[in-house]
Amino acid sequence: MAGGVAKNDQRRLAEVAGLERDRALLGRASTAERVADILRDRITEGYFPPGARLSEESIGGALGVSRNTLREAFRLLTHERLLVHELNRGVFVRVVTVEDLDDIYRVRTLVECAAVRSLGEGPYGDRTTAAIAGIEAAVQAGEAASHDREWQDLSTANIRFHQGIVALAGSPRTDELMRGVLAELRLVFHVMADPRRFHAPYLTRNRQIVEALQAGDAAEAERLLLSYLEDSRSQLSGAYAQHIARD
Repeated sequence: MAGGVAKNDQRRLAEVAGLERDRALLGRASTAERVADILRDRITEGYFPPGARLSEESIGGALGVSRNTLREAFRLLTHERLLVHELNRGVFVRVVTVEDLDDIYRVRTLVECAAVRSLGEGPYGDRTTAAIAGIEAAVQAGEAASHDREWQDLSTANIRFHQGIVALAGSPRTDELMRGVLAELRLVFHVMADPRRFHAPYLTRNRQIVEALQAGDAAEAERLLLSYLEDSRSQLSGAYAQHIARD
């Protein structure tokens, strides 16, 4: 795997000039937090895969930010468990462990199920109705991606589905927490060979959950979601453990 990571690292860093398009997002009031937002999105998209080394010189030049600003952004993402600093080697995109993956699912189960449970029995108000509409849009995007055989788009739609579930709580802090948790989860999917295998089977279950929410039946939606997360954790954890063992 080390050789593959090195080649992939070189290819990705050769493409780092693509970050220059993100420079406009920074504006004059560029901050380490905004740089971290950009890098987090790029890591989540797989632009920098797990194990890749992040070059201060290349990334700082592409974004037009100082070394100190970039290092602070690295520190923020290290705190979020997306990056890891290795002494005398540099900063790398983190490789998630099997234990990490199980813990990610524990957090997801606690947060996502609580968000659904908090709704109680419908009918719901405008804010909740709008949030459910966002979940419906994510389900539709997943169905369209599956039809078009765009498996990475399906993965993204599935992440947005779960972000929508958390948004039911109406809590910016919970949204922020889950953004980091789901970004960590994407690190797992980026090293798995077949995203279709891990996302397509859950499309029907996504549809069932959103239909329960639309019907105002939060209890049924939570029951479906809990079963969904338990099955997903078992399937992904087993496959990921085999992958790590091979490498």
